[in-house]
Amino acid sequence: MMTVVDRVTFAVLTVACFALARPASAETLFKIVTVKDDIVIGLNDAELSELGGDAGGIAKAIAAKGSLSLWQYAVTQKDGERMVAPLQKIGVLANASLRVEPYKQPFKVLPHQ
Repeated sequence: MMTVVDRVTFAVLTVACFALARPASAETLFKIVTVKDDIVIGLNDAELSELGGDAGGIAKAIAAKGSLSLWQYAVTQKDGERMVAPLQKIGVLANASLRVEPYKQPFKVLPHQ
């Protein structure tokens, strides 16, 4: 019988495998999880490469630098179509309870500037 931790671990590993299998896109989304809230961020290919190429690299960069400025993303609707678009530039501070994980959703993702 799988415990809740086993199920969560399995889900995270499954998402990570799908993320590696899909071709690179202009924007890649990640969820930053703290004890207080969750924030979805988007990185373009150049930004992602600069930060290590994956969720672990982003977490290491935040920890090493103490903070990063990143684009927060949110679901929006335009002309009847739901999409994920940049909301605002935010500062993310290093925190012992911080977790970065890949974020998947079915909507089109718009690039940031």
